[in-house]
Amino acid sequence: MDAGNQQRILGYFIEEAKEHLDTLEKGLLDLRTVVQDPERVNEMFRAAHSVKGGAAMLGFASIQKTAHRLEDSFKILKENTIKVDQKLETLFLQGYDTLKDLIEQLQGPFGLREEDAQKKMQAAEPEFAKLQEYLNRLVSGTSAAPASDRQKPESLPANFAPQVTEILRQMLQLFKQADTPASRQQLQTMCKRLVQLGAGIKPWQGLIQVSYKAIANPKNAYPALAPIVIKELKVASDKLQHGKASELKPSPELQKLATAPAATVSAPAPTATPAKEKEKPAAAPQATSTTPKQITLPLEPKAAAKVLVKAFDKPQLVQLVKLLAQATRSPS
Repeated sequence: MDAGNQQRILGYFIEEAKEHLDTLEKGLLDLRTVVQDPERVNEMFRAAHSVKGGAAMLGFASIQKTAHRLEDSFKILKENTIKVDQKLETLFLQGYDTLKDLIEQLQGPFGLREEDAQKKMQAAEPEFAKLQEYLNRLVSGTSAAPASDRQKPESLPANFAPQVTEILRQMLQLFKQADTPASRQQLQTMCKRLVQLGAGIKPWQGLIQVSYKAIANPKNAYPALAPIVIKELKVASDKLQHGKASELKPSPELQKLATAPAATVSAPAPTATPAKEKEKPAAAPQATSTTPKQITLPLEPKAAAKVLVKAFDKPQLVQLVKLLAQATRSPS
């Protein structure tokens, strides 16, 4: 097979895999409802199975094995009546994150390097083992915590869970759209709604406030924000419903996004003009017409790669890779 056809087939696989990831993500964010619908569980099973088959055909062993582990876990959900709890949701989301990370690296400008894939698989294997073990315990009915370990849930609205799930779904859809001031404002409004749902619960409100600050910072690109914010709010919601409000706290990753300094370089806009320049007469209109478009990049390499993939088309990415390769070979 020539390189052109191989690249085209790889592109088809990545696009199809991203659709399957979307199916898995939506299902896992609403797993307690999904398990009551056999067809939706089967849909998730088929999604994992399809990713596994495509990866096997193209020789991506790490993606194949990860999708296979998820497929086996969904099979248990298909064949048994299981009461989903916060721990099971968290374990499933961790497995999903591994699969998503591998596919995103494959799509990135440098591809999926074998050593990186092996490291990620080694790190994920203990979590998959925990998922399998916990599913087996749920099937056998031995997962219930002792009465003395159970905590009384905080006072929450009767419809707290479905409202939070719906808001997170809406936020996820916004994160997948273009990054605009209007969409950021919508995301911040949704954070305010989440605060209202947990009125009086300080750990919950504190976590939402940190998420709000992270979203408000235009330096943080949506691909970097989405996986951290959505996952942390989902896990926090589940813990809150199980009376574990004391365990709610933002992760170091979320805190870093919330405290990142504002971008100093951005696309030309009135708000980006220094105060002293605002006092000067307006420049001639043609000065802005030739200004090249600019983007801001997070300092974390993986997040930066996601922004670049989203911002550039394939020929531009190829050119960028060549320039970066030349830069790394040049003496400093």
